Formats: sequence, structure tokens, C-alpha cells
Amino acid sequence: MPLKPVASRDNPALKQIRSVLSESGAKRTATLLAGGKLIEAWAGARGQAGADRLLPRQWLRLEGTEPHPLEAELDLPGLLVPEARMRDLTEMKSPPAHALLMELGPELRGPLGPRVVGAWGLQDPGNLGAILRSAAAFGFEEVLLGPGCADPFEPKALRGSMGAAFLVSLRRCANLEGALDTGHWIALDGGDGAVPLADADLRDPLRLLVGNEGHGWKGIALPPSVIRAAIPTAGVESLNAAVALGIACFEAARRRP
Repeated sequence: MPLKPVASRDNPALKQIRSVLSESGAKRTATLLAGGKLIEAWAGARGQAGADRLLPRQWLRLEGTEPHPLEAELDLPGLLVPEARMRDLTEMKSPPAHALLMELGPELRGPLGPRVVGAWGLQDPGNLGAILRSAAAFGFEEVLLGPGCADPFEPKALRGSMGAAFLVSLRRCANLEGALDTGHWIALDGGDGAVPLADADLRDPLRLLVGNEGHGWKGIALPPSVIRAAIPTAGVESLNAAVALGIACFEAARRRP
């Protein structure tokens, strides 16, 4: 399908795209896959729950660039835009040649799977993207997003996940009590009373949780069934939240038969 040339920032089609992309959190209905690598990562993950939740709706192509190979396959309406407009929409200093507007489908419902990670109050989109990569790399199928967590479908978080967001299911969780099941719930926490991660029960069904980058679980009452586990360190007070969860995910994978 031929793309329509658009130059003005006030074009109604561009204004509509900016409007839907301005939504965040639970109100988000769309996101933007910026760049050929991210588009191809989504295409390669089709059939996975994370990828199938995103439904392609519109192409954006930079003026003077060749069509992306997937343009013909998807046969979507689209816009041919100048560099300034592509930079506006993607919020990238170096605008990509291609972007794909995606509609966001409903969250997964039902019981949790055997391997789940959770993030509570994690505010940095880059940290969240790194957590999604660790989850996907070490065999976790689902990510719970607690209150105050960054938006995983914000374009920066999607780029930070490097396609991992397409390989895991993502769902929001209002509170821990409502999510608890019979699995092994482990909250990474270096405070007093935490057990060493080496002694924690990391068998399936496993739920590995990490708190806020700055204050961890401060101000959040962890239910008694949630075990606090610490990663021993020397010379530093604590680890980056995404690094800590990556270590815990690796340790859980290492122990599996």
C-alpha cells in the first residue's frame, strides 16, 4: 500500500499519532516500534504472547529511504515523513528510517505461570527494559508490574528491552496480596532478616520480585509468605535493581535440572 507524504507537524494524521502515544500506563492503547531492528524483533517473536499483544496499524517511513521488507507483507496504511517529523514522533536524536505504530491489546488474565518476575516502583524505563531481557534470557515467561512501575510500552523502555518485551507476558498488579498464590515468592532485599539468595527456595513455581531503585521495599508491607532474600556484596552497599534481578534469574535457571 503506497505511503502518503506528510510534512506539516499540524497534519491531522500526525497529531492523532502523537495523541495516542502520549497516553501512558494503564491508559496506553498504542506504542511505536522505532527502528528496523525492533520491528524485526517483533516480527520474529510472533506467536509469543508478548508479541501477539501488539497489533500493527500504521507504517512510518523516513523520506528518501527504501521500504522495509515487512511493508509489503503487512500491507498497512502509512506516512512518508521528513526527518524532523520522524524525530518528533520517535523522540530520537537520530531518527530511524522506519517505525511501526502498534495497537496494544488486552493484558493476559488467569493464573500466573511457573516462572514470573515482578517489579514494584521501578521508575527507570532502562532498568525495566533490562529486567525484561533478564527474564526472557533465563526462562521466565511473565512479568508483574506493581504500582509506580515504569511503562514497559513507552518507546524508550521497548528499545531498552531490545525485543525482550515481545517474549514475555506483561500484566499490571495493584497489590501483592491480590496476586499471591502457592508459588515461592522471593523479594530481593538486603535488609536485616533477609536470607542469603543461596539459601532461598527458587524452585518452580517461582515469583522473583525487585523493588524501587532508591529505597527498595521501604513503605511496602510484604506479606508473611513473601521471603526476603539478599545477594551478598563486598565494598558496595547495594546493587542496581536490574542487575540484582538478573543475578537472581540466573541463579534460578542454574538450579533447574
